[in-house]
Order: sequence, then C-alpha cells, then structure tokens
Amino acid sequence: MTYRVRLTPQAQMDLERLFVFLIERELGRAAGDLDVAERAIAAIRAGMQTLSTSPFTCRKAGDSPFLRELLLPFGAGGYVALFEIASEQEVIVAAVRHQREQDYR
Repeated sequence: MTYRVRLTPQAQMDLERLFVFLIERELGRAAGDLDVAERAIAAIRAGMQTLSTSPFTCRKAGDSPFLRELLLPFGAGGYVALFEIASEQEVIVAAVRHQREQDYR
C-alpha cells in the first residue's frame, strides 16, 4: 500500500521558516556553510517520503492511533514531523519542528 504524503500550509511554512533560520545562522558564523539549509530541507523531505510506505511504524503522538511523529535525524540533532494518517491513501503532515523547539501540540 502506498500513501500520498501531503503537507498542510502550516507545515510548508515551517519548512520555509527552518530554511531561513539556518541561512541566517550560517551568515552569522565566520565559516558559515550556506548549503546546510538546503541539505537540512532535503533530509526532511527525504525522511518524509518514508511516510508513503510505512506511516504506522512512527511513534504515536497522542491518544489517536492515527496521529504520529516522525523523527528526522540531521547533524547532531534533527527534526520532528507531526502527521496524521488521514485515510488508507493519504498522510497529512501538520507541522515540522527542530527537536529543540517548543512543542507543536
């Protein structure tokens, strides 16, 4: 079974916010690596593709068996995607955060 993975407008804005944060952080460093932002977003998107085949392997994020979290490692930390298995055909990513950010629930 293959699921369609869709991002909500909020999740898309989260990716844009994370990209801008990384660019700004690297611009402030003497030896900043501006490619890190592109690599981070690529790693997040690649990780989310696993939801198309195995969303039920991710940890539960509440009482509903359909609300789950995907851990997305990157560098020394990583990201977390909150998603819902909406149907037998679709997974909806609701939010994406860095692991050190405030909770998104």
